[in-house]
Amino acid sequence: MKRLFITGQSGFVGLAFERARAHVVAAQGWELVLADTPYDLLDPDSLERVLRQACPDAVIHLAGQTFIPEAFRDPAHTLDVNLKGTLNLLQALQRSGFNGTFLYISSGDVYGRVSPEFLPISEQQPARPQNPYAVSKAAAELLCYQWSCNMPWRILVARPFNHIGPGQREDFVISSVARQLARIKLGLQGAGILVGDVDVSRDFLDVEDVISAYLALLEKGQNGEIYNVCSGKEYLIRDMIASMLYLTEIDVAIERDPTRLRPSDLRRVQGSNQKIALATAWTPRIPMQQTLLSVLSDWDARVAAESAKR
Repeated sequence: MKRLFITGQSGFVGLAFERARAHVVAAQGWELVLADTPYDLLDPDSLERVLRQACPDAVIHLAGQTFIPEAFRDPAHTLDVNLKGTLNLLQALQRSGFNGTFLYISSGDVYGRVSPEFLPISEQQPARPQNPYAVSKAAAELLCYQWSCNMPWRILVARPFNHIGPGQREDFVISSVARQLARIKLGLQGAGILVGDVDVSRDFLDVEDVISAYLALLEKGQNGEIYNVCSGKEYLIRDMIASMLYLTEIDVAIERDPTRLRPSDLRRVQGSNQKIALATAWTPRIPMQQTLLSVLSDWDARVAAESAKR
């Protein structure tokens, strides 16, 4: 078995990797190696200690500051973690004798606002980041490309679009709605859900399909290349919420919360997954209804556990 080390193992996708360890990760020939001692992206010595213990054949760099409102509040910290932290990790890998594949997880957010006539968004679309988080990701992509030109490893970049599934924080719209619906079912809040702008579209993908895409890139992605990881479909937020109401059989009012509106929010997002499909034969496999059911069930359990502790 090849040894796979992921950073950010306690985050949304990292925890999904842990859940998928047997039926997805091991099934594709990887042994998931998790850090058993703490480390910090801004502490190079701690990174080198962990990597020497892990001895990975491949690294997927998931860790970072990913919450856009926090990036606006503290852009300097976001740049430190996402750019300088990536440099620290690459240097620690070099010092530890790494000679495998490094997959940097960027974001589809680097494209910024794309006019409808250019949808779906391909990798040929220029990066025009519109928030500090996206700026930090675009900068780290350039860093990885520079390293790919000078190192004997294989270094590539994934640009995931919106992904959803069990375990996601309530800061994200689908997770937030699922949590509110779970609370309504238990009588913990009134029959209304608070949302931001629901008349925008996003390209949503199940987190387990995202994991499969990353593993496919480790096997067949080309050095120095960037790949979108997305469904290739455009989902209106309002329609997603309607599907969730249908699945839960709950009739609630949808109320706009001004605090959830973002001034730089994009109106429409749809990515193209043609490049990754041609390179690796990867395609999304999990139907959206199945994904929404898993998110709703997860929040039912989490809210019930929260309520029981009171």
